[in-house]
Amino acid sequence: MTNIPINIQIKKLRKKLGLTQVDFAKRTGVGLRFLRKLEGGRPTVRLDKVNQVLDFLGVHLEIVRTETIKSKSTDSNSKLKRDYERI
Repeated sequence: MTNIPINIQIKKLRKKLGLTQVDFAKRTGVGLRFLRKLEGGRPTVRLDKVNQVLDFLGVHLEIVRTETIKSKSTDSNSKLKRDYERI
């Protein structure tokens, strides 16, 4: 399931377990509205709740790689330094 969007993976795994959205929401400890949005592919910033769902399914998500963070941080610092030098 590597190239399938996470919302589709979650929905497939839920159905494979034979759980309705209502039952799944109760068992994972997230709200039904959140689960519907998650399975519908709507953006969310509640990664803690996404992780609750994934933990229940036994799925682990690697969100970012360290190199990406360092790269963005370095780019941001370089821009700040250039802006400061202009002053």
